Amino acid sequence: MSFVSFVVGMKNNGRRVRARMAWWWRKRWVRLTAIATAVPTVLLCFAAGYYYVRFAHLIDARLHGERDTTLPRVFARPLELRRGQSLSDRQLIDRLNDLGYAQRAKPERPGEFAIGSGAVAINPRVPPLKGQVVRVVFQRQQKPDVRTAARRPAPPRAADRVLQLEVANRLSERITLDAPVLTSLAGGEREKRRPVALAAIPERVKQAVLAIEDRRFYDHPGVDPIGIVGAFFTNLRGKRAYTAGASTITQQVARNIFLPKIFPGMTLQEAREKSIRRKLLEAWVSLIITTRASKDDILEMYLNDMTLGQRGSFGVVGVAEASRLFFGKDVSNVTLAEAATIAGVFQSPSALSPFNNPARCRERRNVVLQAMVDAGYLTPDTAERAAREPLLVVQRALEAEAPYFVDFVGQTLNDQYPGLTTTTDQAVDVHTTLDLHLQRIAQDAVRTGLTNVDQLLSRRRRRGKAEAALIAVDPRTGEILAFVGGRSYNQSQYNRAIVSRRQPGSVFKPFVYLAAFERALTEGRTDVTPASIVNDEPETFEFDNQVWSPENYGGEYDGFVTFRHALAHSRNLATIHVAQEAGYDHVAELWKRLGVGNPPKAYPSIALGVFEATPFEIATAYTVFPNGGAIRPLKHILQITRGGKDVTRRSTAEPRRIANPATTFLVTNMMRSVLNEGTAAAARANGFVLDAAGKTGTTNDLRDAWFAGFTPELLTVVWVGFDDNQPIGLSGAQAALPIWTQFMKAALAGRSNVSFEAPEGITFVSIDPETGKLATPNCPKTFDEAFLSGTEPTTVCELHR
Repeated sequence: MSFVSFVVGMKNNGRRVRARMAWWWRKRWVRLTAIATAVPTVLLCFAAGYYYVRFAHLIDARLHGERDTTLPRVFARPLELRRGQSLSDRQLIDRLNDLGYAQRAKPERPGEFAIGSGAVAINPRVPPLKGQVVRVVFQRQQKPDVRTAARRPAPPRAADRVLQLEVANRLSERITLDAPVLTSLAGGEREKRRPVALAAIPERVKQAVLAIEDRRFYDHPGVDPIGIVGAFFTNLRGKRAYTAGASTITQQVARNIFLPKIFPGMTLQEAREKSIRRKLLEAWVSLIITTRASKDDILEMYLNDMTLGQRGSFGVVGVAEASRLFFGKDVSNVTLAEAATIAGVFQSPSALSPFNNPARCRERRNVVLQAMVDAGYLTPDTAERAAREPLLVVQRALEAEAPYFVDFVGQTLNDQYPGLTTTTDQAVDVHTTLDLHLQRIAQDAVRTGLTNVDQLLSRRRRRGKAEAALIAVDPRTGEILAFVGGRSYNQSQYNRAIVSRRQPGSVFKPFVYLAAFERALTEGRTDVTPASIVNDEPETFEFDNQVWSPENYGGEYDGFVTFRHALAHSRNLATIHVAQEAGYDHVAELWKRLGVGNPPKAYPSIALGVFEATPFEIATAYTVFPNGGAIRPLKHILQITRGGKDVTRRSTAEPRRIANPATTFLVTNMMRSVLNEGTAAAARANGFVLDAAGKTGTTNDLRDAWFAGFTPELLTVVWVGFDDNQPIGLSGAQAALPIWTQFMKAALAGRSNVSFEAPEGITFVSIDPETGKLATPNCPKTFDEAFLSGTEPTTVCELHR
């Protein structure tokens, strides 16, 4: 056929086609159908263009925020290591995981550590140690000799300690590492998250997620047609799609992150509902996301923003936080099996939780490992070895992050810094006073102490679980170093340390004696001293048309005793007589000057602490004693920075002089006898040897158990009781003192003994502790008692002449 003939034929065909189209167009129903089709198409294109512009703008803003903004982070104080410190290599490894250090065979770069025999090598990230290898050598626990254990008791086991610190092969007494991140705050929501850059997430985690969630992630445009077809035929066969699904990673990001942002009225549940409209919207947004963000950006967002379960009242968000709360590790240190476990939870965080459903979680983990083999990430042998590993999770990892303390910080930020963590687009860092090492020690002490309390209660056939609170502070600064608000944050988020108002009982008694000494000093009296004699016998008191007949604990009465003896042995009647002599109004006024809690009424019962206060308030009040009469308001936030600028509001609460340094020292010196010979002598029997002072507390009907004790460097208050205020039936020495002792022994291990210094105006005189008079050579016991100069006894003991 010639070219001319071909052209002529095409023209003829064109005429016939146009003629036929014209014939069809003359039919009315064809015209109506065309119009009906064209109008929605035009509207759909217009809507698609409009929403593309709108969605793209919102997505760009979201992506820009995710790339430029770090969620507000809460830091503990920098980790300090010192020679002689009570610390095991396992505990140090946990602390390095807190800091995000990566375990390697050799610590060649800053932020890495290696484990050796009896030592840990660290390459710090902070100057001036950055780039220098620090070697921490440990003193191991003494193991009992099994050959002699049957014949005689095993010797006491020495706790693991830091034997020496080596910096670049030079010995050092102490070093300071990074400040660990406690958590990140997410706009006031109860979420635990720890966003990290994609480069900081190990390949095994990324590969596990890609293998099980979206193997073709880097190849499709946000929607996977192959996956859709595969899921369709899998559903037809009635099988469950484990290794592939129609929903891509990009679609999950669209569904869980962007749809609730794009449509403010849409809840997360509505965004996840299975409907045609939602699916089409999700696919369209996914295509837009892919055009506006790189694949790495999308994957980083996915790994950081997906919810992976629930711990307590917190949602666990992101693989980094899941690694911390599942395994107690930084995400850089998870094993292959642990990476597969995290990846497996993405499908159904509740049903596949390693805490609630360990069997299903382990099964899912092994499915992920097989998916990694199918994707070419692993060899079958490697996957099989990982599949044989047990599923081991850290049940108390949430408590290790000091959640009660974090709640306290969050409450402060909401009250004093409104909008700081929700409206800013700048990085916000909150540096707190918490010592994470002491916090872990406090958690262990509370857990061990409550286990012992449970055993005591079970022997007495008491039902219910006792609760506890512990606050440890540096009394010189008021900085909170450890903070425990209850037995288990998973079970109860009620913060007993700052909310629970209970009767302080006998821990209030030192303030009675302080009020007595203060009034005597004001009036110039010389007969009110620690050696003064007071009657410890039953008596009935009348006040406000009431009759009160208090008793001593255990029904024991000592007759005439010194002030020191009465306080050391917590004698109720003797203390009431001291309060009576000082004036109940003066005792109430002293507590009012402290400015903690509601001032108690000036009744005789004030001497026994029959009013209410929180552990936080008791700790605040007790700072008076180690500070020589000045109260130190407690603080838990050191600095807040926004965009690198300090925005901390300086507290107006400065130390206030409440009492004279000399009279305060008298009471502090008397409280030393509480531990040395009085109601807290068990602390000495259990190995606490440092100079310390304190007071046990037991309330009416044995409802609450307290111990408040301190050295010049560390003040700790412990409360134990029931939330419903039912009597616990245990004294402060039985329930609270063991927790205090365990904590203080570990917290101060390796530190030199620091004694309480006597201020000016104090004189020490040797007296007979029974009579309170000057001792003679015939007195069987003598004691060097402290007196305000000029108030020393002048008469000699006649009882032993």
